[in-house]
Amino acid sequence: MPKKLVGALLAAVPLLLAGCGGGGSAEGASGDAPASTAGGAGPFFGECGSVTDDEVAKAFGVPGFGTAVRNSVGCEWQSSAQDGQGSPHVSFSWYRGSPIGRERVGSELIGRPATDIEIGGRPGFVASFSSRLCELGVQFGDDFVHWSIAYADAAPTADPCRAAQRLAELTVERAVK
Repeated sequence: MPKKLVGALLAAVPLLLAGCGGGGSAEGASGDAPASTAGGAGPFFGECGSVTDDEVAKAFGVPGFGTAVRNSVGCEWQSSAQDGQGSPHVSFSWYRGSPIGRERVGSELIGRPATDIEIGGRPGFVASFSSRLCELGVQFGDDFVHWSIAYADAAPTADPCRAAQRLAELTVERAVK
């Protein structure tokens, strides 16, 4: 019996792989295909988008910030006054070889309508939900950077989209080509 099972699995593999091919189908032609926009790799953004903790705190306007996560592809600053998802936070992410459209659609699917923007001559989007949450993405070839500002349960001390835009402007200005 195991030989029959192995044989059946081996017979199914070509069928599964055929379903993954690009083959010029209507779906591939409609732009639903993942991947590269043939724009190439974007610049280097540095740790946390080359933005300092002080610049994040100034744009966000919440005192008592502590850096929760810091690495070469993402950072998150969270209020030290509260812990968990209910606390105010700011995050930066750098996506290499990932389509910005997927992030935009994800925002729209969860009720954050997206609008086209341009920062430093680069296309992107901004999506917000009330006066408490804003996310902003900027495209660089096949890469994009993403800033997210969330006041969560706290009263906003600044416009989250203005804060996200200011931080994105700093990141774009400081990108190393």
